[in-house]
Amino acid sequence: MSTRLRSTLTHTALGAFVLLMLYPLLWMLVSAFKPGNLVLSEPGLVPHKPTLRNFPDGWNVLSQPFSVFFVNSLIVSVGAIVGNLFSCSLTAYALARLEFRARKTYLAITLGAVMLPIHALIIPQYIVFSRLHLVNTYVPLLLPKFLGTDAFFVFLMVQFIRTIPRDLDRAAWIDGAGPYRTFWNVVLPLMRPALATTTIFTFIWTWNDFFVPLVYLTRTGAFTVPVALNSMVSAENQSGIGMLFAMSVISLLPILAFFAFAQKHLIRGIATTGMK
Repeated sequence: MSTRLRSTLTHTALGAFVLLMLYPLLWMLVSAFKPGNLVLSEPGLVPHKPTLRNFPDGWNVLSQPFSVFFVNSLIVSVGAIVGNLFSCSLTAYALARLEFRARKTYLAITLGAVMLPIHALIIPQYIVFSRLHLVNTYVPLLLPKFLGTDAFFVFLMVQFIRTIPRDLDRAAWIDGAGPYRTFWNVVLPLMRPALATTTIFTFIWTWNDFFVPLVYLTRTGAFTVPVALNSMVSAENQSGIGMLFAMSVISLLPILAFFAFAQKHLIRGIATTGMK
């Protein structure tokens, strides 16, 4: 087989794979312009009766305009980012640099937490927050972020800090800096790639998170975008499915814009944290 033929077949196969991966997104985009009663009866990619009514109708179909849910998701996402950057960086610095009793045990527990699904913790957490009368608030969504519970980001930052020469720490100690000042003035500025990676993943995962907000939020005005989308279509009535796809397309725009803006930082952060 010639090199040109092999290259043609390879690119053809890759193109077919890309189209296969993009098909659900294209179908959702096309369905946003179909009447709700034709979305499932006409599954093709060419709408026979295109309409724009799904967008204004979907924006106001619930008791609150959809902009409220965007603001709610933005509040939760920004709060989660701040919490993870604060708690995970401090935790990672302690596990990677400070010497204290049972440090390796704590690190092993952190690594074990990566493999522990949220479903194993959600019931006891819900009981605690319910007894504190914090259900239907954003405290259950944000407080764990400020306690360093996202073990994946702790592990990522630990691996990154280990690549920073310890000579920088020793030089800071000679100058009289303690562990907090060493972290703030020496280590933290060098952690920008890891912090950028944490910011990007936290925003995407929090914005798209459906399960945890569904458990804690039952008041419509407090819904995040995924929970609001779930409320637009009931099992008995599928008339809102067109509006659902229309709002889903709009809800993807912040993710696409954020990823396009931060893609360079994401690649750099992953490459410099030993996760190639």
